[in-house]
Amino acid sequence: MIHFVGAGCGAPDLITVRGMNLLKEADVIIYAGSLVNPQLLDYKKASCEVCNSAVMTLEEVLEVMLRAEAEGKTTVRLHTGDPCLYGAIREQMDVLEEKKIAYDYCPGVSSFCGAASALNLEYTLPDVSQSVVITRMAGRTPVPEKEEISTFAAHHATMVIFLSTGMLDQLSERLMAGGYEADTPAAIVYKATWEDEAAFVCTVSTLAETAGRNQITKTALIIVGDVVEHSRYQRSELYNPAFTTKFRKAKI
Repeated sequence: MIHFVGAGCGAPDLITVRGMNLLKEADVIIYAGSLVNPQLLDYKKASCEVCNSAVMTLEEVLEVMLRAEAEGKTTVRLHTGDPCLYGAIREQMDVLEEKKIAYDYCPGVSSFCGAASALNLEYTLPDVSQSVVITRMAGRTPVPEKEEISTFAAHHATMVIFLSTGMLDQLSERLMAGGYEADTPAAIVYKATWEDEAAFVCTVSTLAETAGRNQITKTALIIVGDVVEHSRYQRSELYNPAFTTKFRKAKI
């Protein structure tokens, strides 16, 4: 059996209980060493084989999986955050399905959740934003033309931008081209929930300047939108005494 496991966003105690138990039971762990906190390997048993996929190709990862399966071993493929976001898991799963090898998927806490916790942020404030766009800049890995940053920016929804810290001048340009004002609140969150976490609030136009001043060059998420400022929003109707729900009648 092969288990795809979300490692969580950084802090080793933010892995799920299920994910922790799978690590404890694994005979083989293949982990994304460039991003996953190595402290998570403390959960493994002494006899467990560990492979760092940061120095491996897809074919080499699959070779380890297939060998372990042939030997009757249990494998954990440990991905950063939640594997459903930029995890490159589908290409692994397709091969396993082709080979008729059983696998499952244990979700994890994504770094965009960790980034919100670093800022005590709610992404969906009433009357400010009720949508979150998770995206990235095109770099060495392209994005579909219809998903270019400026097209999303036109909606003025909350945006969480992955894998773009090295392109902040271009990011600011594309965000403003899409309609964000230069002074729209923004934030840079470095290594959310890790011991060396850092968060910096700025504006769309000062993203690159803020990153440069604080020597942030990678491993950071960018958050854009008025929710960063959280100074104006409507009270939620859910807990409004004048609002009736299935579980509670209005009290005023």
